[in-house]
Amino acid sequence: MDSIIRNLGVGARPHNTSSMARKAIFWMRRDLRLHDNHGLYEALTSGYEVVPIFIFDREILDVLPEQDARVTFIHDELADIKNELTSLGSDLRVYYGRPMDLWPSILSEYDDLDAVYTNHDYEPYATSRDEAIGKMLAESGIGWHTFQDHVLFERDDIQKNGGGVYTVFTPYKRKWLAHWESTYAHAQLNENGSLYPSEDHQGSYAKLEGMPMISLEAMSFGRSEISIPSRTVAQGVIRNYAEKRNFPGLENGTSKLGIHFRFGTISIRAKAYKAAKLSDTYLSELIWRDFYSQILSNFPKVVTESFKPKYDNIPWRDASEDLDKWKTGQTGYPIVDAGMRQLNETGWMHNRVRMITASFFTKHLLLDWRLGEAYFAEKLLDFELASNNGGWQWASGSGTDAAPYFRIFNPTSQLEKFDKQKTYVKRWVPEFGTPKYTSPMVDHKFARERCLETYKGALAN
Repeated sequence: MDSIIRNLGVGARPHNTSSMARKAIFWMRRDLRLHDNHGLYEALTSGYEVVPIFIFDREILDVLPEQDARVTFIHDELADIKNELTSLGSDLRVYYGRPMDLWPSILSEYDDLDAVYTNHDYEPYATSRDEAIGKMLAESGIGWHTFQDHVLFERDDIQKNGGGVYTVFTPYKRKWLAHWESTYAHAQLNENGSLYPSEDHQGSYAKLEGMPMISLEAMSFGRSEISIPSRTVAQGVIRNYAEKRNFPGLENGTSKLGIHFRFGTISIRAKAYKAAKLSDTYLSELIWRDFYSQILSNFPKVVTESFKPKYDNIPWRDASEDLDKWKTGQTGYPIVDAGMRQLNETGWMHNRVRMITASFFTKHLLLDWRLGEAYFAEKLLDFELASNNGGWQWASGSGTDAAPYFRIFNPTSQLEKFDKQKTYVKRWVPEFGTPKYTSPMVDHKFARERCLETYKGALAN
């Protein structure tokens, strides 16, 4: 119960009793919004004048392609936040570089700084970065306060009765729902639906002169023309989610909110409150998101290793030509090709098709799931390490609570079941049904038997 109280922010908070002239920094990362932002709320109600900042982290940016749509999206969101803060007489200070190199100079800008506030980030690089930053701040006498915001329940919140985290989804979900009912479900929200109404404390931002924001070009990025899905979704999409979510040909069968959850441009809490009233199935997808996040937090080895160690014995094929055909949507299996082409053109792929393409990759082609995961990480607007890793390990059979290795999707029957009218396929594979369309790169029956033999042999050792 203590951890729940801490996470909901209703317990004791660090408060400054000195003059309002003292300052705190709020470091924005995966929480690009000024409303219902936990760490920002704690900073704004701490008694300090708050200086919001954002760092374009070169440790992350330097490996991205020049036209990365996610960087354009972040830059645009920051510009909007900066404009809103400027209208309040404050500013968003935006930096570019490596955090450990930048923080000493950031601290030198303020001789009245007492604390830094931020929200948790659960990915291995982020946790090591934050540990180093927290240590450096402590050595400078600066408080370091971090809060839960990106997920509903985090690393150790949902535990077995005897202790320890769940690695199977169904019992995790049961315990998650019990925690939800006893905490969030009856939490007091303000009129805007916020649990942490940071939007109600605009007077606590420090008065700052506006500073120009670094351009995309100055960071060696061009502007991407890929469209970003809306953060506004009709209630009917959520209400009908269970009936429509598996059919990729439907225009509004899913919410497409992944990028907004990923970068925190919407509140996961606010969306969960609404989903809980409209769709058990949609809420369950948010629970999967928490589940994979706590798996990554507790078992960081999954970034490079199979959750089930025996699966690292599988002799994956070294077949670069097959990899390229899959990437470019030239496999000869229409629903796989449609999915890959949709991903390449829009940065998004329908959830059902993600499972089909990943299963095809790992089981029909016997290619290492890490290669497929890396390609999704490069292309997906909503790439989130925990969910992407969890999904790929699920498809390959190597992950926690994964599909058994002998469960092998038949791409043809999946097409007939979920895109019977070929609406989705015809949109993304216009040559389908003509002599121009390529023949299947591998026979399904052969691929299935090869997969079963390979997996069985590897797992027997």
